[in-house]
Amino acid sequence: MKAVVALGANIGNPSEQMNLAIAMLKEATEVIAISSFYTTKPVGGPEQPDYINAVCILESELPALDLLSLLQGIEKSLGRERIERWGPRTIDLDLIQYGSLLSKAEELELPHPRAHERRFVIEPWHEIEPDAVLLTHGKISELLAQLP
Repeated sequence: MKAVVALGANIGNPSEQMNLAIAMLKEATEVIAISSFYTTKPVGGPEQPDYINAVCILESELPALDLLSLLQGIEKSLGRERIERWGPRTIDLDLIQYGSLLSKAEELELPHPRAHERRFVIEPWHEIEPDAVLLTHGKISELLAQLP
């Protein structure tokens, strides 16, 4: 099943951590496409450095919660600590969309509940899949045009 995964990092060596996370994704799944790296301002949270963000499209046969566990395992292996909501991080991997799966489960909301509001997700996704549709929100090209 096709998965859209957003990556972000802003402490330590963000570019290196992003590349390591992508390498780990390639070992565990079939990575179909990787966007460029984008430098973005933090959204919410405390004062912190700018982020490097990207989006990957991958193919996986894992159940959604197992894919989420894989992503969280990569985060943990790269030193991610969940101390403060929207705080700085060594790496962040978010499952944005997984096939046509819709979920409101506490442990996994699909599509990601704030993806449509986030240029740092929509813009890199649009780069590698301009005709994509974010379930429940529409074409990402139209979402991107509406973002500030």
